[in-house]
Amino acid sequence: MFLYEVDEKITLRLLNFDDTADLFKLIDASRAYLRKWLPWLDNNTTEEDSKQFIDHAYQLYANRQSLTAGIFYNEKLIGMTGYNQLDWTNHIGYIGYWIAPQYQGMGVMTRSVRAMIDYGFQVLELNRVDIRAAYENKKSRAIPERLGFRTEGQIRQAEWLYDHYVDHVIYGILKWEWLHGAK
Repeated sequence: MFLYEVDEKITLRLLNFDDTADLFKLIDASRAYLRKWLPWLDNNTTEEDSKQFIDHAYQLYANRQSLTAGIFYNEKLIGMTGYNQLDWTNHIGYIGYWIAPQYQGMGVMTRSVRAMIDYGFQVLELNRVDIRAAYENKKSRAIPERLGFRTEGQIRQAEWLYDHYVDHVIYGILKWEWLHGAK
């Protein structure tokens, strides 16, 4: 079971079925905000959908395909982060994240993603971490920029968001860069 204490206020951990109602309430309360950048909101419209997401995330974790963790701030679920995909052949992890709007601007996401990167390089023994964010999503792009990632390119029309395509900016950092001061 994945559990990572980021600091005295922030904990990252796998969700379990006891978190179903909290996850659904968080998504539902943030739905209008999250919909601008996340393509899966229409697939999570009931508590049962959130329960199925938790079960699926756990199965992927058990099969070492991904690692999806809840962000708990003072023991309250406020968002998610993790490796949406783990490429073991090439030792690459692809990080994704989201947080409820009322918890933005407090440094919680930056600290959480930094912890996930540390875990990826030190425990999972990854060689590279990628973060992809919509070109116009300035808040999401600020995380890898703040953490010393390099901008490696832009993919045109990389993601379909309900009624339009968005471009993605690709950010990457290598293990040796991270361990030798890129942070």
